[in-house]
Amino acid sequence: MRAQRLRASLKGWGGVATMAVVCALVAVFALCVPLSGPGIGDGRAVTQASQATVEKAEEDCEAPEKQTLSPSSADGDTIQEIKDRDGEKRKLIVGVDQNSYRWGYRNPNSGKTAELEGFDIDLVHRIAEDILGDPDAVQFKAIPTDQRIPAIQDGRVDMVVRTMTINCARIADVAFSAPYFKTGQQVLAPKSSPVKGYDDTLADRRICTAAGSTAYSTLEADQKDGKLPASTDISTTVPNQLDCLVRLQLGEVDAVVTDGALAASQAAQDPTVQLKGDAFTAEYYGVAMKKDADDLVRRVNQILVDYRKDTANGWQASYDKWLSATLGKDAKKSEPPAPQYLRST
Repeated sequence: MRAQRLRASLKGWGGVATMAVVCALVAVFALCVPLSGPGIGDGRAVTQASQATVEKAEEDCEAPEKQTLSPSSADGDTIQEIKDRDGEKRKLIVGVDQNSYRWGYRNPNSGKTAELEGFDIDLVHRIAEDILGDPDAVQFKAIPTDQRIPAIQDGRVDMVVRTMTINCARIADVAFSAPYFKTGQQVLAPKSSPVKGYDDTLADRRICTAAGSTAYSTLEADQKDGKLPASTDISTTVPNQLDCLVRLQLGEVDAVVTDGALAASQAAQDPTVQLKGDAFTAEYYGVAMKKDADDLVRRVNQILVDYRKDTANGWQASYDKWLSATLGKDAKKSEPPAPQYLRST
């Protein structure tokens, strides 16, 4: 039955889905993308070890999406260091995903040697154009979910633009831009599944999440508080969200919990799965940078202001191109509110 359901799920996928299945079957559970940085350990252990820190950060934090600096176009030390890179190295180094459909992925059918495409990738090109005068002056690094913060802290990347939720735990470790997208956690499961949403129908079900993700920390906290059935198995974590979809197709888990925006893209890849129930959180994506990179944070915030105003080639145009097919033509529910800043310039 598993093999039959897997074969059925492949119909209509195209190149992106084929990539996912090849990753699963050839690399087994290893990543099928080039990674930056050290090997990946057990995401559950990392999350559990830092739970006390997370809880303390959340106690001291309110409205994390507002904990950012006001916009500025000025060059500071961080931006100048980027501009001073020599020759071919004069590029913005950005951590991204390359297997999140319509966000950051390599489209083998693009006819352009499978260049990176998607909503997040458009934003990266806009930032590079503003800072370096060339939208293609970017060095992309594929970063798994649980390596986003270490990659920033270790200086392997200048920033991460990778459907990264701004939350209280993370703003203790990295600086965020103002929000550039609004979403919320949702359940993804086979259409034939009795799972109805984030409720008691998840009892005795196996859920997959990405290690180090907001989804996992939310499930862990809700199960501890009795909001999620104690019998729900949340032990399956993977380096990247697409790996969860593959686990679901192989019948190794019963549902996936991830950002609704990503879940909708995964449902578009596989017609045998669908979103179950409404989003049960409200979250915002932001560009993540080093804590002391104030000038870069301010510059990105200014770029976001201009990007949202640019109706021809900005946020709305990118949404229409990449996300309207999966999230609907009305972008209002995905557009974040007017930004609020920590302090004025």
